[in-house]
Amino acid sequence: MKFVLQRVTHAKVEIEGVTRGEIDKGYLLLVGVSNEDTKEIADKMIEKVARLRIFEDENGKTNLSIDQIDGEILVVSQFTLYADCKKGNRPSFVNAGNPILANELYEYILERCNNLFRKTQCGVFGADMQVTLTNDGPFTILLDSKEIL
Repeated sequence: MKFVLQRVTHAKVEIEGVTRGEIDKGYLLLVGVSNEDTKEIADKMIEKVARLRIFEDENGKTNLSIDQIDGEILVVSQFTLYADCKKGNRPSFVNAGNPILANELYEYILERCNNLFRKTQCGVFGADMQVTLTNDGPFTILLDSKEIL
């Protein structure tokens, strides 16, 4: 499983010009799923996101977690995180999870985020989405379950 986590002051996802999800201060979380992923891996990844201390405290140090700043989260599925660009110029997506498994895990991640974070918004699995954000910092972190678990 791969997460791209961006600290934002605002983020929004639209589908066909209609806002589907929108948040203020918090995280934009892009989620990529492989066929090897499980709910247990998802739990560990989400727990890592919840515990990360990347928001500034009163001294300007990145020392606060999302719950300590009463932050929000926008979760968007993104199979392209598993793009393989080793050969040629057209990425291969054979490492991305099959859509049934990926959607199941994406929905599970949304459920867990709803329980953990003050406000959870989301995109729509498999939809053509336009995501806009104001990256705060900029601060972007790549979390790969193969590297952190």
